[in-house]
Amino acid sequence: MIINSLSQRFKTFAERECHQSSPLYEHLAHRIADDHEILVICSACREGQPVPNLLFGSVHYLLMNHSSHTLRNYYPSIVQTPLPFIESFPHFKEFCLQNKQHLTHLLQTKLVQTNEVNRCAYLYPAFCYIYEKVKKPLALIEIGTSAGLQLAWDRYRYQYNQLKETYGYASSEVMISSEVKGHQLPNLHSAPPPISSRTGYDLHINSEEDHPWLLALIWPEHSERRDLFTSASKMLKEVDIDYFEGDGVELLPHQIRKIPESDAVCIFHTHVANQIPEVSKRQLQKQVKELGKNKDVFHLYNNMWNRKLHLDCYINGEEECHVIGDTDGHGKWFEWNLLQQSYSK
Repeated sequence: MIINSLSQRFKTFAERECHQSSPLYEHLAHRIADDHEILVICSACREGQPVPNLLFGSVHYLLMNHSSHTLRNYYPSIVQTPLPFIESFPHFKEFCLQNKQHLTHLLQTKLVQTNEVNRCAYLYPAFCYIYEKVKKPLALIEIGTSAGLQLAWDRYRYQYNQLKETYGYASSEVMISSEVKGHQLPNLHSAPPPISSRTGYDLHINSEEDHPWLLALIWPEHSERRDLFTSASKMLKEVDIDYFEGDGVELLPHQIRKIPESDAVCIFHTHVANQIPEVSKRQLQKQVKELGKNKDVFHLYNNMWNRKLHLDCYINGEEECHVIGDTDGHGKWFEWNLLQQSYSK
């Protein structure tokens, strides 16, 4: 039963995540879905982890840092002229079986904590929208922060739909480009809203020594993502962030009580809720709603109950819940359908 479930996860990963994004991973995921020996290795993954990402990240990590195996010649992140991906699976399987012990250790100890800087492309207009609602400095709280790169969204520059205009931190060396889909462009501020504090929670806070693992989680064909990660990591040294290692859902109320009424509480997380147990997700929403009775609180999230980006607002004790739209997993595009109408849960 476990093997059948893992097989389906790889098929779904190939079709929904990799298609037109990573030919290598799409091909490998389809082949892994029918390979009992590799699926048995994958059964070592901790519950709640996205298994395909964890397996591919672990193999990539070993290839980038500790191996001269033939498989590395199929990875554009490692060699300048990779071999055709269609021939890669026999070498991939051989590598996995030869390195079963190392892979099992990584699958049991590592977490998928992708620092996708490009997702800030939709965080920026969302936080501009929040600031317009209350005109208060934003107290940022990120659940699943990893290395904290998304907590520094106000220190990047942004460009949308290949237009010449740029927004955000004017002198930043980090430029994020994305396409906006939907009925209208969001109201983009030329300069970012004021930030009063930044707090990041994660089960494991990633420091600079963890960067090789974080880079291994980036798909082999995605050189722009690697470059963006590297440049944002350098800039992050200039940003003051309070990191807390532990369960962000459990620790959240204590942190929020310390935030003054003059600030707007902004809780956010991107593509991490699929790793949060359902009981914890319901607890989080209950906590946010309760805290919103006495403070201006905003909850920005996707992958909670569906793939869409949501914004729940609690202003002067009143609730507004919006669906902003769908988002690409790597921030290449996002929908912006945020209208003035709201709905109640």
